[in-house]
Amino acid sequence: MTRTLTKAQLADIIRLARVKHGLSWAKIAESIGTDRAWTVAALLGQHPLSAEQAAIVAELLELDDEAVAVLQLVPYRGSGEAVASDPTIYRFHEALSVYGPAIKELIHEEFGDGIMSAINFQLDVQRRPDPEGDRVIVTFDGKFLDYRWKHSEREALP
Repeated sequence: MTRTLTKAQLADIIRLARVKHGLSWAKIAESIGTDRAWTVAALLGQHPLSAEQAAIVAELLELDDEAVAVLQLVPYRGSGEAVASDPTIYRFHEALSVYGPAIKELIHEEFGDGIMSAINFQLDVQRRPDPEGDRVIVTFDGKFLDYRWKHSEREALP
């Protein structure tokens, strides 16, 4: 029986190959014509690539045909861990644990009853110089999705 390459295994291979080939995430993103943050998430297993994009990544990183196929699979999304132990990821969990209810309240006050989409979504990570230590700026930019309640059979949703 042949062992199948998983998205998680491929993510580790990609991280190593990127360093080995001296490529930045930005360069890979530019090569496949996608946003840098989306590209990193995709190559770490959270989004599928098109056949053309997968072929370009494979050429850049010297990946085989199985990797090209795995890059095109629609993933099961999420980290797979209840609470990630990696310090960077854990800090986002901690920040959302502390500020999540406040963010929810502010969204509801500003937009009404609904949620921010994580599907119609953009992410940006920037560095801002600061004399007391550079700052990390993370922007979540998601479409607002309002809850629409149907109150009767005759009442149509807008």
